[in-house]
Amino acid sequence: MNIIVIGAGAWGTALAARAALQAHQVTLWARNAQQVHPLQQVRQNQRYLPDVRLPDALAFSAADWPELVKLSVQADLVLVATPMSALRSMLTGLRDCSAPVVWLCKGFEAPRTDARDAVGLLAHEIQTQVAPHLQAGLLSGPSFALEVALGQPTALVAASAHAPVRQALVHAFHGAHLRVYANDDLVGVEVGGAVKNVLAIATGLCDGLQLGLNARAALITRGLAEMTRLGLALGARAETFMGLSGLGDLVLTATGDLSRNRQVGLALAKGLTLAQATGALGHVAEGVYSAHTVVQRADRLGVDMPIASAVVALLQGQMSPAEAVASLMEREPAAEGHALA
Repeated sequence: MNIIVIGAGAWGTALAARAALQAHQVTLWARNAQQVHPLQQVRQNQRYLPDVRLPDALAFSAADWPELVKLSVQADLVLVATPMSALRSMLTGLRDCSAPVVWLCKGFEAPRTDARDAVGLLAHEIQTQVAPHLQAGLLSGPSFALEVALGQPTALVAASAHAPVRQALVHAFHGAHLRVYANDDLVGVEVGGAVKNVLAIATGLCDGLQLGLNARAALITRGLAEMTRLGLALGARAETFMGLSGLGDLVLTATGDLSRNRQVGLALAKGLTLAQATGALGHVAEGVYSAHTVVQRADRLGVDMPIASAVVALLQGQMSPAEAVASLMEREPAAEGHALA
C-alpha cells in the first residue's frame, strides 16, 4: 500500500514506522524542512520518540499543502495525525481525496465562536460538515505511541461506517505485534476516545491525592458509566464501551504513567497550576481542551456526568482538588445503573 501520514508527532511517527515495517510504501509528512532534516539524517524523531530508530524504508516530506494534496490523491490510505484543533482544516483540504482518510486524534473540537449556541463536535461530525463525500474513519484504542513504535503488543480498533476503510486499516497495520479489530460504531469509538482523556485527569488527581486503590477502581468504573451514557445519547452502541476503545482505552489512559492526561491530574494534586501542569508535558493533553465540551454536550442532551463536571470545575479554578473529590463523595445515594457516580 501507498500510505501517507500527515503529522510527525509521536503517534503519527509510531504508526508510520509500523506500517513501513509491514513492507508498505509510507511517507511521513512534517510541517517544515527543519523537522524533516533530523528525521532523515538521524532516523529518529528526537522530540517525540528519541529512543526509537525509524525504519530505513520510511520516507519523509515537508512538501507544501498543494503538493501534499496531490500526493494524497495517489495514495491508498491517508492518516491525519494532527491534534483535534487542526482536523477541520485538514479534512477541508482533503475533501476530494478518493483514498480512505483516517484521523488519529481523540476528543471534541472546541465550540466555534462564529456560530450561535455552537457546541464542540466529534471528528465525524466535522467531516460531515466539511468533507461529506470522504470514505473516512478513525484508528483508536488503548495505545501509547512509544510502545507501538517499539513493537510491543498492542490492539487497536479500525472504526468506520465504510467497510473499505476498515479493511484498509487492517491491511495496513495488522501483524505480529499489532492486532486491528474492525468496528462500524464510529460514534461509540470516538466518544470512548474523547471521554477517557477527561476521566484520566480525574484518576490522576485521585492517585496524586493518595486516595487509594479502592477509590481508583470506583472512579474508573463510574467513569465508564458516564462515558456510556453520553455515547448512547449520541447514537452509539452500549457494547462498544466494553471493548478496546471504551474500557480498554480508559484503563490504559487512567492508570498508565505514559498518559499525558493522567500526568495533568497528578500535577494538579501536587498543587501545580494548570499552566504549570500542561507546560511541563511538552505534548498536547487533549482532556484539558475537551473537558468543557464533553460536559457541554452532555448538558445539552440531559446526560449526567458528575466526574467530568468536577474535572471542568477543577480545570477552571472553581474547585480545589480536595473540593472536587468531596463534590463526588457527597452526592445523593442512587442505584447502580442509574445516575450514580
